[in-house]
Formats: sequence, structure tokens, C-alpha cells
Amino acid sequence: MVSRFNHTGIVVDDLDRMVSFYCGSLGLTELNRVESIAPPEGNHTGIPGSSRTLVFVGFEEGHRIELVKYHKPVSAGRDDDMIRLGTNHICFNVEDIEKVHADLSSKEIEFVTDPIISFSSSGNRHGIVYARDPEGNWLEFIE
Repeated sequence: MVSRFNHTGIVVDDLDRMVSFYCGSLGLTELNRVESIAPPEGNHTGIPGSSRTLVFVGFEEGHRIELVKYHKPVSAGRDDDMIRLGTNHICFNVEDIEKVHADLSSKEIEFVTDPIISFSSSGNRHGIVYARDPEGNWLEFIE
């Protein structure tokens, strides 16, 4: 069936702000930028005549995030309910969850809680915390 992950797409409102967050605040790299205009009969999106900018961010190898800015048609509003069907989140591995929490908090990123730290029976440390990016998309950080 499938062989590996390719990317996760997120429709955004302010593309520059979101690229700045994912590349500047989280340290990902802008890998590719594409202007996409669908023909009048439509393309793979099923939206005839759509116009959008696609920016792929991530690391050279592995899974990427595709930030999608629709110019035509304009994107619909958002539902902020985390338990709504179809709601998603992106999870990042981090080395120091308290540092990530402090750094992003100083940039006015909204966290659900402070980092929650636990230890396994063998003494290994595990940390987890949820946050939201500048447009309200859910993010999870795991140490």
C-alpha cells in the first residue's frame, strides 16, 4: 500500500507569518515554494480555477509540512475545538521541553499547560506539552 510519509498540509491565512514561525521560531527550513493555479476544469484539488501558494518546510530528509495559502477561493474560517472530528496536530520531538516551552512562550505562543514531566521505572525522563501555532493549529512537543 504505502511506503512512507511524504508531507502534512495546513491551510493558512498569513503565509509569511506562518513561514516565519515554523522556520524562525521552530528552526525548520523552507525547502520549496510553488505558485499553483488550477485550470478552469480543475486539478487534483477538485477546485476549478483555484490559486494558491505552497511552501514546504521541514528538514532535508523525512516528513515535511506544506503551508497552503489559498488566494482564490479565499479560505473558510476555523473551528477551535480540539475534540472535533478531523481536528489534527503535528508532533515534534525535542531535546529540552522546558527550553522549548520558555522560548515559545516568550514569543507569545499559547500553551495548553506547562510541560508535564514523568519518569519511567528505569528512570528515563519523558516530557509532553501541547501548544498552538500563530493561527491556532495544534502542536505537540515530546521530549
